[in-house]
Amino acid sequence: MKRLLLLTLVTAMLSSCATIFTGTKDTIHFNSNPEGATVYKDGLEICKTPCRVPVKRSLNDTDIEYRLDGYEARVFSLDKEFNVVSIINLGNLLGWGIDAASGALMKYDRKNYELDLKRDERTSNLNPKEIHINSEKNTVDIYVIAD
Repeated sequence: MKRLLLLTLVTAMLSSCATIFTGTKDTIHFNSNPEGATVYKDGLEICKTPCRVPVKRSLNDTDIEYRLDGYEARVFSLDKEFNVVSIINLGNLLGWGIDAASGALMKYDRKNYELDLKRDERTSNLNPKEIHINSEKNTVDIYVIAD
């Protein structure tokens, strides 16, 4: 019985509460108006809007970028807050260290990001307004009409 109690106590002391109870990822929903924007996390493509993605928690800033042809790119950092479950670690420095290393000390505050994308006036005027294909001469004429 004493060994079981000792094993339970040692396991509790070596575990990290936030990592065990709340995990190390949050599912974040990304959407844009218009839909179809490519979402990048720290420079790597993760999905196209609308989408739901599990995002690993981190003590560092997590940068998100929305890109869509003809629209201005939008860059922002995910909002975070302290994960109060970590307080259960109390004086257990190892538990605090594990929670910090796994990112579980923090959690994402918002789970939904919906952005309105603005037209990029510099590139929107470059879209062709008329395309004429002449199959006899094997030519293509593209007319760009500036507004």
